[in-house]
Amino acid sequence: MHADGAEATAAATATMPLLERRYRRVLRFLPSYYREAREEEMVETYLYGIAEADLDELRPAAGEVASVAALAVRARLGAAGSPPVYAALGRAVRLFAVCGVLLLAAQALTARVLTLAWAQSSAAPHTMFVSGFTGQGWASGARETALWALPLLWTAAYGALARDRRRAARWLAVLAAVPDTVALASGTSGAADVALLTVSGAVFAWLTVACVLGGFHGDAPAARLPGVPAGLALMAACVAMGGVTALWPTGADPQWAAGAVFVLGGVACLLAGRRGERDAAPALALAALGVVVVALRAAMLSLLLRLEAPGTTILGSAALLAAALAVTGTLAVIGTRRLASARSTAPARPMGSGGIPGGLA
Repeated sequence: MHADGAEATAAATATMPLLERRYRRVLRFLPSYYREAREEEMVETYLYGIAEADLDELRPAAGEVASVAALAVRARLGAAGSPPVYAALGRAVRLFAVCGVLLLAAQALTARVLTLAWAQSSAAPHTMFVSGFTGQGWASGARETALWALPLLWTAAYGALARDRRRAARWLAVLAAVPDTVALASGTSGAADVALLTVSGAVFAWLTVACVLGGFHGDAPAARLPGVPAGLALMAACVAMGGVTALWPTGADPQWAAGAVFVLGGVACLLAGRRGERDAAPALALAALGVVVVALRAAMLSLLLRLEAPGTTILGSAALLAAALAVTGTLAVIGTRRLASARSTAPARPMGSGGIPGGLA
C-alpha cells in the first residue's frame, strides 16, 4: 500500500504545473504539522489569479520565499496552536534570549563600574585608562569610546524586553553586539586560547541577538523570567558579579563573574525543578547558555595555563569550569527528558486561517 501511495503521489506531482511544484518545495520549510493543516490553502492562495499560460514560467517571488522562511521559524518557536514540543522550544529560545541579554548587561555594567572605580583610585590607573582613548587622533579616540560604551546597550535591550518593546530590543541588541563583531573581524590569528575567547564571545553575543530576533515573534508572549521581577534579576546579577570579583580581585578574570552567576542561576533552576517545576524550557535555555560559558571558561583556563598564572588562580578557574560543566550537563539531561515528555503529549490544534502572513497572499 505504501508503494501504491508513493506512485500516486509521484503521478500527481508530475501533472502539477511547474509553478505549483516550486511553491510546494518552498513550503517544505514549514514543519509537518503546519503543512498538513495549511499547505493546500496556501498553494491555492499563491496560484489565485495567475494565468494558466504563466504557470510553467513564473517562480515564487523572493519576498514570498522570505516570508515562508520567517513563518517556518515562527511555527517552530511556539506560534499559536503549535504542538507542545514546539511551544517548549519557543519558550526555551525566548528564555535564552532574556538570560543572555541579562548576563551580558550585568557583565557590561559591572565591568565598567569596577573599571571606573579602579581608574579613580590613583594617578597611575587614571592615566592608563585615559590613554586608551587619547593620543592616537580623534578618529581612533571616537572609535575606542564607542566600542567601550556600546555594550552598555545590552542594559537598554534588557529594559526594552522587560517592557515588551520588541523592535527597540532588537535594534539595541544588534548595536550592543558590534564590539564583539569588531573584535572577531580584527582577526583570530594569535594564540588558540585567545582566538577561542574572541570567537566564543562573538558567538554568545550574536546567538543572543538571533534568539531575540527569532524568539519574540508576533505570537510570542512578553519576555519574563520565571518567578523573578526583571529589575530585581538585573540588580541581583550585578551585585553577585561585583561581589565575586571583590572577594577575589587578584584571581578574577574578565569572564569570572559571568561564569559564577551562571552557576548560581543553574543551581537555582535545578532546585526549582526539585520543587515540582516540569517545564523543559528553563533547563534547555540554561543548558544552551552553559555551553557558551563552558567554552569561555575553557579558553580562559588555557590562557592562564599558558601564561603560567599563580596556582590559586588556575585552581579557581578550573573549579569554576568544572562547576559550569556539571551544571550544564545536568540541565541538558533534565531538559532533554522533559522535552521528550512533551513530544508524547497530544498536539495542540493547528493555526487557524490567520496563520498565513499577509505578505504571502
